[in-house]
Amino acid sequence: MTETMRRWEMDDIGRDRLELRHVPIPQPQRGEVLVQVAAVALNYRDKMVTESGRGLPLSFPFTPGSDLSGTVVATGDEVTRFAIGEHVISTFTPDWIDGRRHGDARTPSYRTLGGHYPGVLAEYVALPAEWFVHAPGTLAHAEASTLPCAGLTAWFALAERGGVRAGDTVLVEGTGGVSLFGIQLAKALGAEVIVSGSAHKLPRAAELGADHCVDRTREDWIEAILEITDDRGADHILEVVGGAHLGKAVQTAAVGGTIYQIGALEGFDVTAPVMPLMLKDITVQGIGTGHRRALEDLVRAVDRTGLKPVIDERYPLTELPAALDHLDRGAFGKVVVEVA
Repeated sequence: MTETMRRWEMDDIGRDRLELRHVPIPQPQRGEVLVQVAAVALNYRDKMVTESGRGLPLSFPFTPGSDLSGTVVATGDEVTRFAIGEHVISTFTPDWIDGRRHGDARTPSYRTLGGHYPGVLAEYVALPAEWFVHAPGTLAHAEASTLPCAGLTAWFALAERGGVRAGDTVLVEGTGGVSLFGIQLAKALGAEVIVSGSAHKLPRAAELGADHCVDRTREDWIEAILEITDDRGADHILEVVGGAHLGKAVQTAAVGGTIYQIGALEGFDVTAPVMPLMLKDITVQGIGTGHRRALEDLVRAVDRTGLKPVIDERYPLTELPAALDHLDRGAFGKVVVEVA
């Protein structure tokens, strides 16, 4: 093992401040593991953090990125959770092990990797062993790196909070990372899946298992979904748009349905007509990724079902700026930085 490694760092906010530097390889302290990073899956959030900071308490020099897959190469004292040579993936919100999310009504907790905590776009990271879970045995590192945020978000909504089962109808909005996991996981859980998205991406969504595809640019796309369900509506809706689009989700929801508010592409202030929300007895469930135990459940589900995450493009560590540009253009699936 060489004494130095490469790590992306920034001394101030702004993508132009990112630098790939040579720094000492960290040594694992008590309770920590040293992980050789193989792949890091990017989230749109990573782009926003580098560009604006998103109001997070960043400590400089700051390293972005939260979702890694790698191999344990050394352990500190008192580590029993992992052994050298085991493959692991990171947890997006490492303090949230199980149960209710930390925080209170005034300040809900948002202590994540690549934000409150340092990020993982480096050749090695030394972090608490509690912040990792075993990687799926059926996935390569690049595929496994997509699970900690996008995969877990879809799983936490549909399986953990929603309890989706055979016979349910799931409406998935869009074809981003969370949405594509939503298609695959809903099918694995036995649901009928409707996807609303851009026309040119819908054939690929169908290949992943979507039963029905609706062009969301059609003026009557809500009517199309109601026709598909014989006016019953969707039992579960992955709502990734935000803003006034929540109101459209309410229109397509079944009586007693659940809307999982995940994204806010059209704004953080959501609006919806209150009468159908009340009369249809709809639940609006906020989803902010999920806890470690749910990620472990997802790993087992991936291994048992053979699910394969969708990767749009892979970039070497040196080409992080190009990978961020890819996020700007939009992706069908995940953008992954391969480190080793």
